[in-house]
Amino acid sequence: MNMWAHEPEHGANGGRSDGAGAGFAFVGRRRELARVLTSVRHPPSVLLIEGEAGIGKSRLIREAMAEVIAEGRPVLQGLCHPLHEPVPFGPVVDALRKVGPWLPPVSELPRTVGALAPLLPDLADRLPPVPEHADDAHSERSLRIQAVRSLLECVGPAVLVVDDLHWVDVPTRELLLLLARDLPATLSLVLSYRAEDVPGDGRVLGAAFRRPPGTSGATIRLGPLLEDDVGELADAVLGPYSSPRLVSILFRRSEGLPLVAEEDLLTLCERRDEEHGPAGLAGHLEQSGVPSALRDTFGERLSGLPPDGAAVVDAAAVLAVPAAEPLLGAVAGLDAEHTAQGLTEALRAFALREIEPGWYFFRHGPAQQVAYERVPGPQRGRLHRQAIDALSALTPVPLVQIAHHTRAAGDRAQWLVAAEAAADEAIAVDDPGTAVTLLLDILDEDQLPGDLRSRAALALAAVVGDFADTAASTRVLGRLLTDPRMPVADRGEIRLGLGLLLATQTGDRTGFRELERAAAELAGRPSRAVRAMVALAIDERGQGPAWLDRAEQTLAQGGCDEAAAAAVRTARLNLLARDGDPKTWALLDELPRHSENLEVLRHSVRALYNVADLAIELGHDERAAELLAESRNLSRRARNPKIEGYIRINLLRLDLLAGRWIGLEGRYAALTGEFPDLRMGAEEQHMAGGLLAAARGEWDRALSHYEAVAVALETEFVTTPGLRATAGIITVRLAQNLPRQAWSIARPALEELRRTRAWPRSTGLVATAVEAASACGDHDAAQRLADDAERGLRDRDAPAAVAELNLAQGLLLRDTDGDAAATRFETARRMWDDIGRPYNSAGATERLAAVLAASGDPERAAEHLARCVETFTLLGATSDQARCRHTLRELGLARPSSRGRRGYGRALSPREHEVAELLAQGLGNQAIAQALFLSPRTVEHHVARVLEKLDVSRDKVPDPEVRRRIRPADST
Repeated sequence: MNMWAHEPEHGANGGRSDGAGAGFAFVGRRRELARVLTSVRHPPSVLLIEGEAGIGKSRLIREAMAEVIAEGRPVLQGLCHPLHEPVPFGPVVDALRKVGPWLPPVSELPRTVGALAPLLPDLADRLPPVPEHADDAHSERSLRIQAVRSLLECVGPAVLVVDDLHWVDVPTRELLLLLARDLPATLSLVLSYRAEDVPGDGRVLGAAFRRPPGTSGATIRLGPLLEDDVGELADAVLGPYSSPRLVSILFRRSEGLPLVAEEDLLTLCERRDEEHGPAGLAGHLEQSGVPSALRDTFGERLSGLPPDGAAVVDAAAVLAVPAAEPLLGAVAGLDAEHTAQGLTEALRAFALREIEPGWYFFRHGPAQQVAYERVPGPQRGRLHRQAIDALSALTPVPLVQIAHHTRAAGDRAQWLVAAEAAADEAIAVDDPGTAVTLLLDILDEDQLPGDLRSRAALALAAVVGDFADTAASTRVLGRLLTDPRMPVADRGEIRLGLGLLLATQTGDRTGFRELERAAAELAGRPSRAVRAMVALAIDERGQGPAWLDRAEQTLAQGGCDEAAAAAVRTARLNLLARDGDPKTWALLDELPRHSENLEVLRHSVRALYNVADLAIELGHDERAAELLAESRNLSRRARNPKIEGYIRINLLRLDLLAGRWIGLEGRYAALTGEFPDLRMGAEEQHMAGGLLAAARGEWDRALSHYEAVAVALETEFVTTPGLRATAGIITVRLAQNLPRQAWSIARPALEELRRTRAWPRSTGLVATAVEAASACGDHDAAQRLADDAERGLRDRDAPAAVAELNLAQGLLLRDTDGDAAATRFETARRMWDDIGRPYNSAGATERLAAVLAASGDPERAAEHLARCVETFTLLGATSDQARCRHTLRELGLARPSSRGRRGYGRALSPREHEVAELLAQGLGNQAIAQALFLSPRTVEHHVARVLEKLDVSRDKVPDPEVRRRIRPADST
């Protein structure tokens, strides 16, 4: 919302500048102004300005941008509107229309920038030709996203401002999110919004948004003005008519909200010649009752408008979006001369303002609402009908606005036609949010004419999977299925959309039941029936392979399109890879990498990605990385950018497994911020956080990470995150010497594992469960589990699970046959080395060392333990490293430090550094002792030394300052 109170060239007396303090001063925001300027002067930067309506966000931006413009830097500004038309990236395109003066020669612009030429017709002759691209909305949007970034990169040190982001449409939000995650080096992005009007949790760029490394910026949350600030404002506007009493009343009425204070001041300016000095003005203000600047004072101003001015304001109120002068005149029913006169009168009365050259609107949304409510009902309906006529003559026709006006005018029949047309256009430009909102409104109507209900329902079912409001969509689709008039095949389409929504978006298993019914109802539409069968094939709790067989039989009967065949091929590959079937790789080689059919290519992208994802579970890490790279490259040709987030999440997981842990938690946070809607991102961030915390001995933190995944999937252990989260919890409980808890957690997961035969993807669970059962004395259960796993992995291509099986078998043999156990552990170590997972390899090596030590070979045990210490040190696995050092000390083979106890002076010793890190995480002495395998007395001594060296007291930790003081010690 724009809240620039008073144009600087006007006085507070309706244009007169005849007294002290004419115009609204910029007060109370000097610190915030400095923060804005600091941010935009150090690009790349992302600055978020948050505050309620009327708090002064836009005025702050205007003051800052005036200084930036004075410095010679381009400022490009766009505005979001509540009535969003499905125009790709509308607010950003509006901003880019002003980029002309800073455009380099066309020969220096990347070819992709030409994709913006249709959106920037006034600049088309200065842009490259429109590049060729695939003829579909997805590819066009992807190309335009790239073009926006390329153009901004060419402009130089610019500032892009987008106001009122709480009204942002889905494509523009996606563009800004991607831009914020990968800013051109010289660009500063400034976004303002009202958090209370942002859907969801009020975070305008997503719940987990984080600025990437090297990007500056801040989030500025504007609060109310102080009474002194309101006094300064009053003095500037009223001059000698201001008084302490008046300021006190003004502050009490406004509660520090600039909008209310300024509206009251405008009213006082109009009355100051009628009242008797400051006391009279204060008395008038005090008698005004409830603070009503948004209604009463603005209403008074509107009442004083001449007829032409009132007509223009009424037209602006009905239009509800910024409008140019000709449109205002057409809606108001005025000729050009009277429109100009009326607009001038509205501007002089500050009823409207020029938000950019040639475009006019109210100074804030509430003022528009006040003006709209003052228009009598019959006149309001007439103005809506005139708005429809005027808007219909525009090119392109703003269909969403027309739909709004037809409904407001009470023309239900015309509204249904306009709303359907607007929804169709939104679908065509890949704006599912606008489309679903319109379709839901249509379907909420009773007694729809003709087959409109079927058309709207089918359209909704096709796009609902991309919309966030699953509750509303589920409600409407479910209600439609009860309509006995719905044709069977159409009901199948609706049920297919509902089933996919429930099964994939909400995790509700009733979705699979809906898909089963959809497959039967779509028998006359075999390609769509195959789509339902393929979705059912992924359900490990159901009859997945049987459904895939049915899909292949349906294909063989003919009548299916090429995309349906590609979907079946993708599903078959998924099932083979999921089971660790060696035939996967040969079939993958036959996957089409070239096709004129984009949907076929997109299925190939999904197949490559799915097999890569499963290859990580199976232990084919190097092959997985190659497949992810191929999937990414093919996705660009297939114009399928949505898979990028999933690919990058798995690349980070490969970094975790390969031991590339430095900065990994920050990279996960940045990635989940960039893709906040991907559940997989949050799951993998928790899994990585759990492993890293456990490796450092932060048991409570590790548990909180693992349990966040396990709780979300507690009825779905068979999913890979569920298996791994359960294994992580068992590992932590064993480390805490709580074997019975560990075994109780393992048992239900193992039941599910046996039922689904998911042995190739059981990495981490079998060995930890064997250890838990053995620690509880249930050796028969441990042996039975290992035997079941061995049978389940026979003829399977799953090196990670086989390595884990060898580890489990070694655990079973260590007390009865040390040599055989050592062989198993050595096999596991070698396999983990071949796969490329150093942390797992070090874990197997530590087991091997323990068996060698127990078998009377301490020297070889010490060699292996030293290797473990080296690996754990490089990884930063503090607790694992400490455990190995502790074992070396117990064996009497630990080498003393060459530096000696007092060799570090005021710097932290390596041990003190470990203690400080755990201390900063909030661990108590007992937990630190357990993590580092030290006695509580020793830890108490180390903690005292750390606090002394860092010059902090215990009650100040955990605290970010502790971490900041620890970091310099890294170089000592």
